[in-house]
Amino acid sequence: MSYTAGILYPGYSAEDDYPTLERLLGDGIRLPLVHTLMREDAHRVDALLDIGSDEVLADGARQLLEHRVQSVIWACTSGSFVFGWQGAREQVEKLQAVTGLPTSSTSFAFVNAAAGLGLRRVAVAATYPHDVAAKFVEFLQAAGLEVVQLSSRGIITAAEVGTLERGEVLDFAAANDDDRADALLMPDTALHTAAWLSDLEDRLGKPVLTANQVSVWEALRLAGDRAVHDGLGTLFREGTGGERNASPE
Repeated sequence: MSYTAGILYPGYSAEDDYPTLERLLGDGIRLPLVHTLMREDAHRVDALLDIGSDEVLADGARQLLEHRVQSVIWACTSGSFVFGWQGAREQVEKLQAVTGLPTSSTSFAFVNAAAGLGLRRVAVAATYPHDVAAKFVEFLQAAGLEVVQLSSRGIITAAEVGTLERGEVLDFAAANDDDRADALLMPDTALHTAAWLSDLEDRLGKPVLTANQVSVWEALRLAGDRAVHDGLGTLFREGTGGERNASPE
């Protein structure tokens, strides 16, 4: 069966992860992507609130609907969790009112992926500045997850995050894992990870959830795909699609 999951992606940094994921998923999966407006590329609260504003997302969603998608994901973690739990819910609800389709965001994708894998304790390796990364921790805690370690790389722009190469990403993940954690979360869709998901898990010896990975998993789940997919980490192999009262459907 074929599935078409629509991706709303802010600006330009690691959007090429999505064609990579489409290729790895194989025939029957399409991931059309629309770039949403980014007036300022900055991992700073005021800029992120603008990046995730209702008007910006609605404009992108209307373009995405031209691709006959079955679901929509707002593929931006910081541009969703920065609104807080309730604000992020309202963001998705307003976006879903525009799409008329099952809709979610990367922040809720992380929560649902964690539920699908039965995770309780996680470590977070974030590329953001610490104040922004701390808001992601608050979001996870609101979902009932225990964050045993937070590390922040302090990078301001998505463009710079997108330049990190394989060795740097693997080293960053390994240096910021915690033995107490059931999994490591890497919450920036500007970070390339799609081609290295197996490498990340082999290096750490545990599940690793990355932003572009969970975004596609969530979008496909909402489109109705429950198939097992190899080569994309534990999530696509074992995730059951559980929820912690997150995205509306």
